[in-house]
Amino acid sequence: MSSVGDGDGGQRHVLAVDDSSVDRAVIAGILRSSKLRVTAVDSGKRALELLGLEKKDVSMIITDYWMPEMTGYELLKRVKESSELKEIPVVIMSSENVPNRITRCLEEGAEEFLLKPIRPSDVSRVCSRVLK
Repeated sequence: MSSVGDGDGGQRHVLAVDDSSVDRAVIAGILRSSKLRVTAVDSGKRALELLGLEKKDVSMIITDYWMPEMTGYELLKRVKESSELKEIPVVIMSSENVPNRITRCLEEGAEEFLLKPIRPSDVSRVCSRVLK
């Protein structure tokens, strides 16, 4: 993936997906403080719509696991099954520590599974590893 941006100074673009407006604001704030460009959407469906429009422009997806309509796991599967999107790293977040759910997401191709509440240190660790 090239780090050359489209007039954004090469800033990495992260798609944040969470049905909770509070959690969306928190994760977007943490990502922006790491000098990342953030687009926040409220559902997996909206994320897929946006990815259809901007697939070349998204460096990472960070998504909540449990959302109505489409879970973060289903979003992960759709991204990894797409020849155009499968290279985009996906990070799953959840407030529930369910080991088999975490394992299933990692086996399906998630880069990381973060437990909420999300801490800035978690995000910076993941970003430094995933957004090389």
